[in-house]
Amino acid sequence: MEHRLVTAIETALRWDSSEPIGTGFALGRIEDCALLSRILTPNKLLDIAMRRSLNRPQFRAFQKGEEVHPAVYFTDTVSPRGQSVPMANMHRLGDLLRDGATLIMDQVNVFDPTMEVTCRALQWWARERVQVNAYLTTNSAAGFPLHWDDHDVIVVQLSGEKDWEVRTASRTAPMYRDADPNNTPSDTVLFKGTLRVGDVMHIPRGHWHQATRTGSGTGHSLHVTFGITKRTGASWMAWLGDWCREQEVFRCDLDRTDTDTTPLVEAATRLVGRRGPEEFLTACEQQAAPGRQVPFLESFGGLDAVVCTTHFAPRITEHGGTVGVTAAGRQLTFAAKAVTALRLLLSGQPVVLEQAAASVGDEVREVAAILIKEELCAPLTDELSSGYTGLVTAVTS
Repeated sequence: MEHRLVTAIETALRWDSSEPIGTGFALGRIEDCALLSRILTPNKLLDIAMRRSLNRPQFRAFQKGEEVHPAVYFTDTVSPRGQSVPMANMHRLGDLLRDGATLIMDQVNVFDPTMEVTCRALQWWARERVQVNAYLTTNSAAGFPLHWDDHDVIVVQLSGEKDWEVRTASRTAPMYRDADPNNTPSDTVLFKGTLRVGDVMHIPRGHWHQATRTGSGTGHSLHVTFGITKRTGASWMAWLGDWCREQEVFRCDLDRTDTDTTPLVEAATRLVGRRGPEEFLTACEQQAAPGRQVPFLESFGGLDAVVCTTHFAPRITEHGGTVGVTAAGRQLTFAAKAVTALRLLLSGQPVVLEQAAASVGDEVREVAAILIKEELCAPLTDELSSGYTGLVTAVTS
C-alpha cells in the first residue's frame, strides 16, 4: 500500500524503509501543507469530539499542567426515555480552549476513516501495531513534564507550533512492565526548539521528552503522535509460554521434593530452539485478528468496490496449481488463475470491481466475494473511501 503520508515521512527523515524506527532520534520536514491539512485539522478534531460519546482516558483536557475533571466538560445527554449518554459539552470545551488548554484524543484512528487508513498504511510499512493520538493546545497552555514512552513515536506537527525538548534515554530499552522504574531523566539534550507546521520527529522508546506552549502567547498547536509498538524478547518469551502448554511436562505441577528439573529445563531449551523469534514475528502478523469493518449485506446493494483491511499485508504464495493466502488468522487456497486478482484485491489500495474485471477478468468478482466473507477485505463504503481519497491511489491492474 502506497500512502502519501508514509512516503512523506520517509522523505522527511531521510529513511528508505521503516528499519530505522527505534534506532535513533530523527528530525525532518514535510513541505506539502495540503497533505497535512488533509490528515487532520483542529476543527475536524473538535467535530469528532462533538459527534461521539467519549470518556476518559480516551478524551482528556489539561489546564495549567493539571488534568481537568471530566465533569467540567462532559454533560450527560438524557434521551426521551431517560437514557443517559455522556457527551462533550462543546460550550465548556470552547471556554477551556479560549483560556488556554490541551485536549488529548487517544486512538483517533478508531473514530476517523482518514486516521484509520493512515495507521493501517503505517502498520503495513512498519510491520508493527500503530495507533495515533492527537494533541490540541491553545495559547500558553503547559504540556506534560519530562517523561518517556514505552513505544517508539513519530510526531507530525499539523498546525500551529509547539516547543519541544528531547533527551537521551536513561535506561536501555525500558518497558512499561520492567525491573526498574526508570524515574531519573537523562541530562543529555538531543533537541530543544520549536516544531512548526510540517516538522516531523522520531523519538525512540525510552527517550525523555516534553512539549509545551508556555510563554508562546496566543495561538495554537495540533500535532499527532503515531505510537509504534515493536515486539521485544520479552514478548517472544510470553508467546512461548502459550506454546509450552502443548507439552505435558510444562502442565505438570512443580514438586518441591523433586530436585531433578533436568526434563523441564531440556524441554524449555528444545522449545526455544524450535520456535525462534522469526516464527514469533511472522505469527504476530499473520494471526492478528481481522480489522474492524462494515459487514457486506446484499440487501443494501451489490458489491461495487472493495479494499483490503487486514492489519498487516497478506502473504500470497504460489504453489504450482494453487495460490495460498495467509492473513488475519486465515489460510485460504485458490486456483492458480486467481493470483492476479488476489494481488490486486490484497494490495491495500481501493479496487473498483467493474474496472478490475475489465482488466483481469470477471473472476475478480468471485474472489472479492470470498475475501469479503473471510473478512480480509471490506466493502468500500463512501465513509471508508473518504479515508483513501487523495492519500492512496485506487488500482485497476
